[in-house]
Amino acid sequence: MVRKSAAKTTAAASEAHANSASESKTNQPQRVIKKYPNRRLYDTTTSSYVTLTEIKQLVMQGKTFVVRDAKTGEDLTRNLLLQIILEEESAGAPMFTEAVLANIIRFYGHAMQGHMGAYLESNLQSLMLMQSKMGHQSNNIVSQMQEQMQKQTAQFLNAFGLKP
Repeated sequence: MVRKSAAKTTAAASEAHANSASESKTNQPQRVIKKYPNRRLYDTTTSSYVTLTEIKQLVMQGKTFVVRDAKTGEDLTRNLLLQIILEEESAGAPMFTEAVLANIIRFYGHAMQGHMGAYLESNLQSLMLMQSKMGHQSNNIVSQMQEQMQKQTAQFLNAFGLKP
């Protein structure tokens, strides 16, 4: 029962996010990347094959796009973004500790699953807003923000009886 209601909440939150994102980007044509069975990615805007690194650059530049299965038309955007995160986490200095990843996993199927996504998104947007306002003024300020977010996350997890 909890799993079903969490899934409904997550679906509703995802739909609301998708609706708000599409409303803010309605003036821009959607860039379509097609993923073929041979795992190649084809950018229909540039009429060329692209790599995962090039897709990451689109994300870094704030460009909007959708990744679709070339055969079925299924939206694979989330899967591709998760693949980019996995590669980034595997190479170099990871952003997420094992404890953070374990806590994220614990929220799947939990009644608060839909709220956790919105909570993380809100905190990341706040961090990005502060970074842009400060003009990357100081690493010290960013580290203070990270500490504040960690405290807020710990309080959030403690409120639901999960280990921070």
